[in-house]
Amino acid sequence: MKPYRVLLYYNYTPIPNPEEYREIHHLYCIENNLLGRIIVASEGLNGTVSGLAEDCEKYMNWLENDPIFAGSDFDFKVEEHDTHAFAKLHVRVKEEIVNSDLPVNPRVRTGKHLEPADFKELLKNDPDVVLVDMRSNYEHSVGKFKGAVTFDMETLRELPDHVHEIEHLKDKKIITYCTGGIKCEKASAYLIDQGFENVYQLHGGIIKYGLEEGGEDFEGKCYVFDNRVTTSVNTVNPEVISKCHICETISDHMVNCANPECNEHVPICPSCLEKMEGACSEECKNHPRKRPYNPSGYYSKQSDNYSPEFGFKSRQKTNVDYSSFQLSAE
Repeated sequence: MKPYRVLLYYNYTPIPNPEEYREIHHLYCIENNLLGRIIVASEGLNGTVSGLAEDCEKYMNWLENDPIFAGSDFDFKVEEHDTHAFAKLHVRVKEEIVNSDLPVNPRVRTGKHLEPADFKELLKNDPDVVLVDMRSNYEHSVGKFKGAVTFDMETLRELPDHVHEIEHLKDKKIITYCTGGIKCEKASAYLIDQGFENVYQLHGGIIKYGLEEGGEDFEGKCYVFDNRVTTSVNTVNPEVISKCHICETISDHMVNCANPECNEHVPICPSCLEKMEGACSEECKNHPRKRPYNPSGYYSKQSDNYSPEFGFKSRQKTNVDYSSFQLSAE
């Protein structure tokens, strides 16, 4: 068993004071050696973090016992890993826990949740099922479910511009899916508002399906938002579907371009990546701001005005008395 864990979760439970809660959450992660990306909003919480197995266990227990989330389900997706999957910790307050701008509330209405086993069964036995990928184009370019409909969109904000592409499928059973399930909560709700009647969603997303059902018929790898860049989910009938951006040989080595002004997410085979010094084109290779070659193809996003100390500095802004908070997971 590997010593570290990578957790993926979300929870659409209203948080009364997001700024104050951000401070508490940030402090807890620092004191318990957790790294990752966490978004706090008035509509809920969304996170992916990494840490030692015992620290992650404490963190999950701490969240599940927080009175704010009483009676709700976090449905953690837990993967083993050799090291931290993140280099930094970011806990930020945003308007939404997933960028969408869609006029929906998943606490009011959303697509019917399908657990991985039920999802697998429906795919095998119901000819009226259509899978719809709600992820960005660079995500599904490296991996997607066999036969799934995909959209050429950068973010979920663009979904309204693509719904017409599946208008002819309104009489089918639509199953939306994404990495961990969070995008589908709003995407499926939006489809219902657009007149789609039989809308379902894969609960827990691709990651949970891989963990519980072996990831059958997911072709390629799953794009993830940490140092791993991609992760394998299919242990039943795996297949590589992506090609190297440079030489077009079969490759699922997903990278982001070494030129920070490009930062394109593309598959590049290790040989071409070395030859191009981490860049996706000759122009990027010769760019004056090109970052040093990294064989993994992963470059941490630059974080202006944010550091682990940020959480401590901002205490004075919110006038929060931290002596009153119990940070123990006991």
